[in-house]
Amino acid sequence: MRLLLAAVCLAALAVTPVAAVAQAKANADNNSLPTLGDSAREDLSPVLERKLGEEIMRDIRRDHDFLDDDGILEYLNNFGGALVAAYPGARGETGADFYFFAVRDPMLNAFALPGGFIAVHSALLLAAQNESELASVMAHEIGHVTQRHIARGIGQQKQDALMPLAAMILAALASKAGPDAAIGVFMGGQGLAIQRQLNFSREAEREADRVGFQIMGAAGFDASGMVAFFQRLQAATRVYSDLTPPWLMSHPLTSERIADIQARIREMPYRQRIDGLEFHLVRARARVLQDPSTQGVAEARTAFDSQMKLQSRQQQAAAQYGLALLSLKQNELAKAADWLARARATMKPTTGAVFSTGQSASDGAEMFASMALDIRLAPGQPAAQAPQTLKEAEQAHQQFPLSRGITRQYARAMIASGLLDQASVFLREQVRLYREEPKLYELLAQTYAAQGKLTLQHIALAESYVLSGAVPAAVDQLGIARKAPDASFYDLALIDARERELQTRVRDEKKEKKER
Repeated sequence: MRLLLAAVCLAALAVTPVAAVAQAKANADNNSLPTLGDSAREDLSPVLERKLGEEIMRDIRRDHDFLDDDGILEYLNNFGGALVAAYPGARGETGADFYFFAVRDPMLNAFALPGGFIAVHSALLLAAQNESELASVMAHEIGHVTQRHIARGIGQQKQDALMPLAAMILAALASKAGPDAAIGVFMGGQGLAIQRQLNFSREAEREADRVGFQIMGAAGFDASGMVAFFQRLQAATRVYSDLTPPWLMSHPLTSERIADIQARIREMPYRQRIDGLEFHLVRARARVLQDPSTQGVAEARTAFDSQMKLQSRQQQAAAQYGLALLSLKQNELAKAADWLARARATMKPTTGAVFSTGQSASDGAEMFASMALDIRLAPGQPAAQAPQTLKEAEQAHQQFPLSRGITRQYARAMIASGLLDQASVFLREQVRLYREEPKLYELLAQTYAAQGKLTLQHIALAESYVLSGAVPAAVDQLGIARKAPDASFYDLALIDARERELQTRVRDEKKEKKER
């Protein structure tokens, strides 16, 4: 699926803006970022670029391979956000609002979508040996967004080409075909434009490398991590690379990219960076979640057993944390709590040490607290534990107020304790602050259902469906809400207004699909 997506995204680059390529080449020997000029802005406006990215993301979120895991999502967005914040201009001239996520995929890869959406494959998370290696990949993808490579690649095409492009990419995401199908999509309809497309793509990759290198340096990462990961990528794809002529590759030869980065590293002072524990904990989560099959669970357990024999306390704690998650997934709650206690004990002597970069290695406290709450809130726990669970959830929320996962766990703890009025007030405040979070509306609907407020329950469910991209289902929920016996005059007015708005949106989407 990811191969097919990459191929179709490249199809967007069929018409190359010559001025943009010349500009990129002119900057090849220095560290300045190319000025995009008017071409990209005219061909794909920032608003339409973001709209395209959001349309693709709605489909990705519904895909089984989307890793909808609070621990991984929060880590990636905090990590990626720190990279963006460290480098002035990383958001580009569009002021891109970045969102980082992970997908299940056995290939070492990552990709950037229009509008600032960046994906990391689960295999890449496991292959990265340290945070500098992960930063090298994410900074490279940030570089693609910063330089608006998709917008520039569309060239002189009109803006109304945006929707057919979205349809092609969504079709690719829906397909489970293999690499041969990806090549077919890539070749279909491109004909004489292929060589120009590939040339631009190679130049875009080199440009993203240079931008990523600057971002890594500004964020205090060891730039040699980029070389180390490229070498690992080269080894993983050696057979493919050896059989493919350089002029037919969409990316430059890895050896060329390694040589370019090595030359730049020689001009920089050496920087040492010690990884935070959260990096290893997130890799443990990815190992558990990437393959839920019986064989996958067995392989994860074997990997964790081997990892616990390593000298590093971080590695040992991460393995114990991974075994806790495995036990939780199998509803072995006592084992899960025991493994989590061992992980915490392994890291107990550690304090946040500050290094020469001015950054501290994390102690994993937030992820440990979240895992403890997951265990306490799991089905099968005795109701007598609810007061203690609520107390721990409240303490965790006070300690980590920005954690979206812990915020929702706190709400779940209130619901489990029967504090429905308190939970509904808290969740209404949260949905006002975080309007784009469907899980909050789901919890609010659950709270209203427990209170017997049927109208409000279905209104909340409708908003959750809207945010998940299921607009027709949202309209259905509003219809149910209208027929509820407790619907007030105010509720009916709100339902009517929202229903008209969503029905217009459904008609527009159907019209767009017909035009495609």
